[in-house]
Formats: sequence, structure tokens, C-alpha cells
Amino acid sequence: MRDVCWRCRRPRPVCYCALLPSLPTRTRVVLLQHPRERRVGIGTARMTHLSLPNSELHEGVTFEEDARIIALASDPTTAVLFPGGDADPADGPPVRSLIVVDGTWWQARKMLALNPRLASVRRIGVTPRAPGNYRIRREPRPECLATVEAVASALAALEEEPARFDAMLRAFEFMVDRQIAYQATSDAPRRRQRAQAASPLSPLRPYLADPTRVVLVDGGANSGWPAASGAAEPRSELVHLVACRASGERFEAFLRPRRPLGPSVAHQLEVPEARLRDGEDAGAALGRFRAFVGDGGVLGTWGSFTADLLAQEGFRCPALLDLRDLCMRHLRRRPGGIAGGARALQAGEPVPRGAGRCGGTVGWLEIVLARLIDLAGEDTPPGSQKRPAGSD
Repeated sequence: MRDVCWRCRRPRPVCYCALLPSLPTRTRVVLLQHPRERRVGIGTARMTHLSLPNSELHEGVTFEEDARIIALASDPTTAVLFPGGDADPADGPPVRSLIVVDGTWWQARKMLALNPRLASVRRIGVTPRAPGNYRIRREPRPECLATVEAVASALAALEEEPARFDAMLRAFEFMVDRQIAYQATSDAPRRRQRAQAASPLSPLRPYLADPTRVVLVDGGANSGWPAASGAAEPRSELVHLVACRASGERFEAFLRPRRPLGPSVAHQLEVPEARLRDGEDAGAALGRFRAFVGDGGVLGTWGSFTADLLAQEGFRCPALLDLRDLCMRHLRRRPGGIAGGARALQAGEPVPRGAGRCGGTVGWLEIVLARLIDLAGEDTPPGSQKRPAGSD
């Protein structure tokens, strides 16, 4: 399994974090990413988010019932960055919040069609100062840029600083150059695609003999307070962490909130509010968890939410095994929630491994991993279990 940077989510040899600036802005940038874009090698929405402290990144297709998007859409100082003939010039009325739809041209148009509230928001467009540099992906129109290029151009106009946001493009140019060089000298992506099609559970091969290396983990967040306008600090923090191994070892920690506890957090996490308020110091809890994971541990999660929470707390995640992704690959459809995925796999019934919702989720993770490992063993060619980790 490849060593991945869980800030930029790229393999360590092509990690671009050192090239990312941190650019404060008056304009709040809200990125709405189509789910398919999350799997694109060069994820320019995440690149944009990491460069702008005053930004948010949301994944989905429909946002009609999303409280955050409803509030933004009703604010006259909000605009949507979108190319088209009806777009206002970027130097028009003041814009305090800029919504950016991240996806292909077809995906972006579909997202607007499915979100009438979003489609009703005033649009702005930008005139590129230079042709787009996304040389590995053909855009249908000249004004269609990569997300990071479009946001850099829009902010340069909105904040009247044409050169300051060029720094956002360094990581993008690095990734494009590396991808072109790699494609010119290797046919590995084609071979990898064929291997994945033949065996969607191949990432589990290194753990067939020893599944105890996988630490199944789920985290709960305190995210119920409103973000201050222009605030750069995260809108959520880790307050509950549950983990276990196939060997039966368990870990649980309540992290004392560093910010006001959201009014519905205890209810959502299904734990007593007093246990959250009386939790231990976050640094001490994460130190215990680091020792529990160990040097060779691999985090098994359902999606990336918990890994993102840990990274936000400064915990350097080891390799990540996304069981939701593996479940989807095996079923060839979205599994829905973890309970639905487990039932689709005929994984049995779970035993909670800790308190509240997180403890229940780790129980589900345990039976999902066991079932997926059984399935991986059934379709693994003889001798392939002896291959070293990372060979896939």
C-alpha cells in the first residue's frame, strides 16, 4: 500500500504541500465538489481549499436542504462562480461569499439544474489572464479553467490584487508537469486499471494473513456552532474516538472540547454531555491513540471523515483503508450507510466496541472488514498473498 499524505491525499513522492501558500482573503470561498471529482488524481478543489484559510469544501450533488447553502443563497452578497453569457463581471457589486462548483462542465451544469436555490444566486464569471494550464484534461470552452485557476482569477479581480493569487498555481503546475512526465514514460496506470477491474478487493491482500494490522476507527466531532464571518479556524473538532483491532484490543477517548459545545452534539453522538465536557486533554488522548496504532498500523474507516478530523488535530495518519470505497467497488454500486453496506455484503450483526454512535460504527466496521477479507481470499490467485504490501 502506498504511503499517502493525508493533507493533500497524494502519494508521498508527489506530495505538493510544500508548494501550497496560505492566503488570507476577505472573500469566503465555498467549494461544492461533485463526488466523482474527489477521485481525480489532481484534485484542484482540495488544492484550492488548502491554499485558502477562509474557505470551505463540501462534497455532494444536491444541496437544496443544506442549511449552510440555504443561508448563503439567501445572502445578497453571495455569488456563484460559473462561466456563461449571463454571468456578471467579477468587478461588479461586492461579493463576500463566492460559491464554486467543482466538476466537469457536464457535472457542474447538472448540479445547478438539480439545485434551483443555487441556480438562482447571482453568477459571476472571469476573463482568464492566460490560457488554462490543465494540459492533461481538455476543457470544452476557453473560459472553462481548472478550479484552482478559476478561483485564483476570481479572487485577483474581487480583491484587486492581480499577482497575489498566482501563488495558488504553483502546486497545480507541479502536479500537471509530473503527470505528463509520468504518462510519457510509463504504462503503469493502464495495467493498474486492469488489475483493479479484475480484483476490486486487491488492496486487502496484504492483510489476509494478519488483519490485526488494521485499526478500525471512528471519530465524532463538535461542529454545532456557527462559524464567524471570515474566520480561518476549523468549524469542527474531534471530541470522541473509538478504535479496535481484530485481536480484540480496544481504544476509546473523550477529548475535552476546546470550543463551545454544540447544542446537539451529545445527542448526535449518543453520549452523555458530561462525558464530553469532562474529557481528557486532546494532546494526551491523541498520544495514547498514536501508541495504540503503532508504527505499522493501518487505519480502517468508513469514508475519509475520521481521517480528516485526525489530520485537523495534527495527527499524522498512516496508510488508510477506506472500507466504504472497497465495499462500493465490490458491490459495483454505492453502499449507502455502513449498516446498509454490511447487510448488502451479508456480513452479519455487529457488537458495539465503545460508547455511542462511534462505538456502534466501529462494531459495523469490524464485521465489514471480516467479510471483505473473506471475499478477498476467495478471489485472490494462489500465491498472491505472499506479495509485499504496496505491490498492487
